[in-house]
Amino acid sequence: TETLNELTNAIEQNIIELTKLQLPITVEKIQDLVEKQLMLDGHHAVARSYILYREDRARNRLAQYQTHALENSPEFVLNTLTSLSTGLHHIDLELVVHETIKSLYVGMPIHEIYQAMIMAARSLIENEPEYSTLAARILLSELKKEVYDFLNVDSTLNASDAYGEAFIQAIYKGIALEQIDPTLGEYPLAELAKALRPERDAQFDYLGLQTLYDRYFLHHQKTHYELPQVFFMRVAMGLTLQEKNPTARAIEFYNTLSTFVFMSSTPTLFNSGTTRPQLSSCFLSTVGDDLYQIYGAIRDNAMLSKFAGGLGNDWTQVRGINAHIKGTNGQSQGVIPFLKVANDTAVAVNQGGKRKGALCVYLECWHRDIEEFLELRKNTGDERRRTHDINTALWIPDLFMERMRDDAEWTLFSPEEAPKLHDTYGRAFEELYVQYEEMARKGQIRNAKTLPAKQLWRKMLAMIFETGHPWITFKDPCNLRSPQQHAGVIHSSNLCTEITLNTSADEIAVCNLGSINLAEHIVNGAIDSKKLRQTVHTAIRMLDNVIDINYYSVDTARQSNMRHRPIGMGIMGFQDALYQLNLAYDSPEAVDFADSSMEEVSYYAIEASCDLAQERGSYSSFEGSLWSKGILPIDSLAILHANRRPNECIINIDQRLDWNALRNRVKQGIRNSNVLAIAPTATIANICGVSQSIEPNYQNLYVKSNLSGEFTVINPYLVAALKKENIFDKAMIHDLKYFDGQLARIHRIPDSIKKVFRTAFEISPQALITAASRRAKWIDQSQSLNLYFDKPSGKLLDQTYQAAWLFGLKTTYYGRTMGATDAEKSTIHDGKLNAVQVAPKVCSIDDPTCESCQ
Repeated sequence: TETLNELTNAIEQNIIELTKLQLPITVEKIQDLVEKQLMLDGHHAVARSYILYREDRARNRLAQYQTHALENSPEFVLNTLTSLSTGLHHIDLELVVHETIKSLYVGMPIHEIYQAMIMAARSLIENEPEYSTLAARILLSELKKEVYDFLNVDSTLNASDAYGEAFIQAIYKGIALEQIDPTLGEYPLAELAKALRPERDAQFDYLGLQTLYDRYFLHHQKTHYELPQVFFMRVAMGLTLQEKNPTARAIEFYNTLSTFVFMSSTPTLFNSGTTRPQLSSCFLSTVGDDLYQIYGAIRDNAMLSKFAGGLGNDWTQVRGINAHIKGTNGQSQGVIPFLKVANDTAVAVNQGGKRKGALCVYLECWHRDIEEFLELRKNTGDERRRTHDINTALWIPDLFMERMRDDAEWTLFSPEEAPKLHDTYGRAFEELYVQYEEMARKGQIRNAKTLPAKQLWRKMLAMIFETGHPWITFKDPCNLRSPQQHAGVIHSSNLCTEITLNTSADEIAVCNLGSINLAEHIVNGAIDSKKLRQTVHTAIRMLDNVIDINYYSVDTARQSNMRHRPIGMGIMGFQDALYQLNLAYDSPEAVDFADSSMEEVSYYAIEASCDLAQERGSYSSFEGSLWSKGILPIDSLAILHANRRPNECIINIDQRLDWNALRNRVKQGIRNSNVLAIAPTATIANICGVSQSIEPNYQNLYVKSNLSGEFTVINPYLVAALKKENIFDKAMIHDLKYFDGQLARIHRIPDSIKKVFRTAFEISPQALITAASRRAKWIDQSQSLNLYFDKPSGKLLDQTYQAAWLFGLKTTYYGRTMGATDAEKSTIHDGKLNAVQVAPKVCSIDDPTCESCQ
């Protein structure tokens, strides 16, 4: 009774305060106060029951409402679309209204009417990018209705007040539903509500907002209760839980995220501020050579994948086929059967349906099972020895590349007979490898096989041609340039080949990712260095916070992350930045921009980590690292060069900034063992409406598929350029579709525009490698580098991957060839306008999109 009286008195006092402010007192408002007070007093179970009761009543009211026909639905459609199209000058409003009304029926629920309007708008995106904006506005309008109804927010309030109220109620609702960390309820929510900027919702295009709606916003029983700015503030708050001034930092982080200058990776966006904050993106592990370790690694994969982690496994220690098993006096079946189990585990644990489980398995190319490993992704052969759902990658030492180029022999070993190769690199690896070869010749190593290195290389390239796998990654550049070589060995990269961290039986490496939106830092034809520096410093702080707040489902991951504190800040929107600068991707000026922009990002990132070290202390394994010796990523190129033969290390070492002062600072301490890595950013780039990562534009008009559906994407920069020339019309749209978004054979387009808007398959792989090599010198980890082959051949693949090695790259990603499917052409009419005969497509490969490092 005493508790009830205290609760009643507190609610009465709140009502009195509202009356003084002359705010309306409704039944719903009183119920909100009851709900809020229950949570503030710690009665979460009672609050949750009360919320469920209110929801049940709300559903009943909604069901009654939706049983009646919306007799004025055409008028509702016209009024809604008219209101939402304000400021859009290139859309045909009458057409959208007409297409929507055709889909209406008597008794149609309001939700379906919104969907009909969205479908009408999105079907016209290929004609004009503004239709994407309109579709996003319709979706936002529907979302607001859904959220306000669920949270009982008075929609008659002015827009800003309603939005703020939705934020406050969403935090309390999430706490009661046990989805949001109760600590967030202790923040000054009214102050944070005032910091929200609802007008920033206008930044979204349809793809970005729909992606957030489907996969990121918190919901209960499929009813969403987060608006976009509420979502960004919740993520920001979740990253400040251990800050000395969490409120000010939350506003700083919110402004960084909500303006799209930087975006945290997908796991951070999914889980920040929730009761299970698994915020890290990537996990790397080494699998040991016994059943306990093998199945322990598969169990760890399942636990890490459950909470939205992307996985990279090194399987090189597992003995090869026909190796002796002492415990049973039998013979091993090799590594392949276990990879099949790992494959099925990745399929089974799909991160709660938010996105597919994602795993990449690595094997060094001296392993006895390498030839079968290369065939894992084939669509023919014994299905029990195929893994169609996981990615495969090779971990290649320099010695193999040298043997291949010399047309020499290469020997395969089972790792239990050549145990030290796994932990050795550089010239030490060569000395040990030659010793093992001599032992094999003398019969001291029995399960070995010798073949021409070039023969194995050709099989690698043939599999890339056929399946896009395995990815080619290089062991020695990763280790020789690693700032942490004193603390262990890098045995593999991650799911997307941008992370290069040490792994062992005692450490699962963890990396925490986020990306700078380069396009948002181009002002008046150049990088705004002041703005970029500010963004980078905030971003590094956000990423470092992840390490301490993160939920670790595996203890060895926690130990590794706390000891070394690696982060991986990257970039996205690189292609958009080039469009703003009017530069062709493969031009010398663009290569120079890749170099100079990454140099600035690198400088500010290292500087920011040094600042954090002064405030919070250096990471615990700092002593003995390259950092502690004043050796920066640009300096580590000399180590690689010294380990290569003459003319087998083509590296540009030009620099523009004054690095000497920073070298001296780094010697005093740095907060993070690793700072930079360029991830694919497939999904977070969609959210921000920019090109992903460092990728060239895929096509200027195409249909993008992801877990949220299919979306028409048209290049807004190209549309603007064509409008400036007064040639963007129905005929041009027809030709863009007919030629799959490529401009080369559309005669009306000036050559200057064609040059700037060349697409990925029109750019030579050599140009991509050259630009990547100029970035690589500034990066302490690596970059996800896709290579595009318009007309692939064995010779082209050979030249490309040899060039990647010669230019000192650590890793490459997909080898992509032109797909057999094109943009939808059902709306192309019989008159072919500018169209000519299209050449047949080349070589289709399975081409999934990696979304785990976002």
